[in-house]
Amino acid sequence: MELRQLRYFVTIVEEGGFTRAAARLHLAQPGLSAQIRQLEKELGQPLLDRSHRSVTPTEAGRAVLPYARAALAAVDAVRQTADAYTGLLRGRVRLGLVSGATGHAFDIASFLADFHDAHPALEVALTEDSSERMQAALLTGELDVALLGPTDEPPPSGLTFHTVIDVPLVVVAAPGDPLLTPSDRTSLPLAELRDRALICLPRGTGVRAALERACAHAGFRPRVTFEAAAPAVLARLAARGLGVAVLPKGEDGPDGPDGDGPLRTLTIVRPGIRARIALAWRATGPTSPAARVLLDSLRDSLPLVPPDRAIASNDPEERPGASR
Repeated sequence: MELRQLRYFVTIVEEGGFTRAAARLHLAQPGLSAQIRQLEKELGQPLLDRSHRSVTPTEAGRAVLPYARAALAAVDAVRQTADAYTGLLRGRVRLGLVSGATGHAFDIASFLADFHDAHPALEVALTEDSSERMQAALLTGELDVALLGPTDEPPPSGLTFHTVIDVPLVVVAAPGDPLLTPSDRTSLPLAELRDRALICLPRGTGVRAALERACAHAGFRPRVTFEAAAPAVLARLAARGLGVAVLPKGEDGPDGPDGDGPLRTLTIVRPGIRARIALAWRATGPTSPAARVLLDSLRDSLPLVPPDRAIASNDPEERPGASR
């Protein structure tokens, strides 16, 4: 058994197929397949199920996977420890990001560019996914750090969260919507969304989880008729009168598409719902020096919300929620 074969196996599982894994590893696919067959022959068990479009680990593969990851992590730690004596940081860290979550508060592209300039030998793999899946990936070690919207209250054990964005959820509606009457209203009781066609982020996001929890407490289920991962798309759908969008404050568009007119924003109250984005990592801490440096850099760069503000709102009508 060779270390590179374990790396190939783990990469195929992470990428969900041989083609993407070969591209990531800069290998020819036939050679990659041959190495996996050799590993399976040596172990006497098939490790990968190739019968579907997406390649997945077999039962034996799922059992082997954590040990393969541990072996690779141990070897990386040896290299990183040696590099520390020369001041060189190497390795690969995996950063998760909920789609569109920080565009108005944090420039992730500039951060990664500056981080690469400071640590040119360190590779950062950026993944966009739902908050729910990223929480699970942090717990299994598939991600080192993530920016996500906590989907549970309280957050799952085994993870640490530092809130970086904490804003109320709002309703975004097109001019003429009955919810905008009277014209000077600035807030909307949650109960008025009962039976309304809603436009929202998909399930698995913190915003959707917070909305569904609040509606359940109010005795109804939200009628979500359109879903999209990008807040700008939700606002455009609302501008065309396809429903009212539920978004974090600050992510609604100021105008409808093609000059259809300004959108109106009403803060949800009784109860209010908070939209949060948090920097998250395993409670035991990053497993590699490279991941620790990335986490420290993010903590220095992000506008962390003080713990007292992250726990509860000052508005007596608001109940703490989660974000995307």
